[in-house]
Amino acid sequence: MNSRQRWLAVLQRKPADRAPCDIWATDEVFGKLCEKFHCRTKWELFDKLDIDAPYTVGPVEPRTKAGFDIWGVGYKKVDYGTGVYNEAVSAPLAYAETLRDIRNFPWPDADRFDYSKIKGDIKKYSHRPIRAGYVEPFLIYSQIRGLERAMMDLIEHIDLVECAFDYIFDFAVKLFERILDESDGMVDITVPAEDLGSQTGSLFSIETFKKLHKPRFSRYIEIARRAKVSVFFHTDGACREFIPELIEIGVDILNPIQWKCSGMDRQGLKRDFGKDLIFHGGVDNQHVLPFGSPADVRQEVIACFDTLGLGGGYICAPCHNIQPNTPMENILEMYNTIKDIASKPQYIHSH
Repeated sequence: MNSRQRWLAVLQRKPADRAPCDIWATDEVFGKLCEKFHCRTKWELFDKLDIDAPYTVGPVEPRTKAGFDIWGVGYKKVDYGTGVYNEAVSAPLAYAETLRDIRNFPWPDADRFDYSKIKGDIKKYSHRPIRAGYVEPFLIYSQIRGLERAMMDLIEHIDLVECAFDYIFDFAVKLFERILDESDGMVDITVPAEDLGSQTGSLFSIETFKKLHKPRFSRYIEIARRAKVSVFFHTDGACREFIPELIEIGVDILNPIQWKCSGMDRQGLKRDFGKDLIFHGGVDNQHVLPFGSPADVRQEVIACFDTLGLGGGYICAPCHNIQPNTPMENILEMYNTIKDIASKPQYIHSH
């Protein structure tokens, strides 16, 4: 089987030759791995290491001012010693006080994007699962508004948040529909997202989620459903209380399963939600991958398969981006262990 066939088999609860795996990592990590294996691109690297990473297709964005994104947010590179990150440093909607301010903001227009390369990209990477479409509404809002103001708005100006969410989702929906129009039915997964949890608890109340997120995500997911596209939902942290809500609106895959966070026990998640969800991630990259031994990493991968992967329905991956301080031998041990065990019957057959 190729990577796309493995993903589709898991999504359809059918046997595969092995459970698929994925990788999330920083550019520095990909650079080191490519150098070690003499690969020109990360896609050559994935082929060499048998990693089933999806390929993301999308349009070419209109030209923006250097250092700014399509939302008007300014960024600068910040070096943290172990890695460099592009951090938001300006909030173009910080001034907003009224709904008129929100409505008059220069929201991006999906019709200004160039969709002409999508068919060619899909053809080139058709052996991989094709991923398209993304929306992470409060993250976007907090960047254009400023994080402190955005959090206060949830209490003091929820009407501003709702209005902005409508514009954000209008853009995301239209962009996704345009991509689908160009994809000839080849899009496999889409990625609505929001970090709903912290290390120890929820970042939003369940009431706020139902008011702000749920109806708008439902609208987005309905488009995916009509196009027979699986819904891959990304939420960091302690998000257990939101999982029934995510299942209700049609989420198929839950990522990244940060099981060391409060309430995120792997065995409990599999027991309570394994019939409804495919789990993606799970391998701890806060402690085990950067600071454990290769033996620790091997045991961690096996533990993920023996909980999240038992009876199928699991795509093994780190529980977030592998960081530059992670030893190379630990990264390779993770994927060597996956190669050793992912074809065992208990991980590829539903029961």
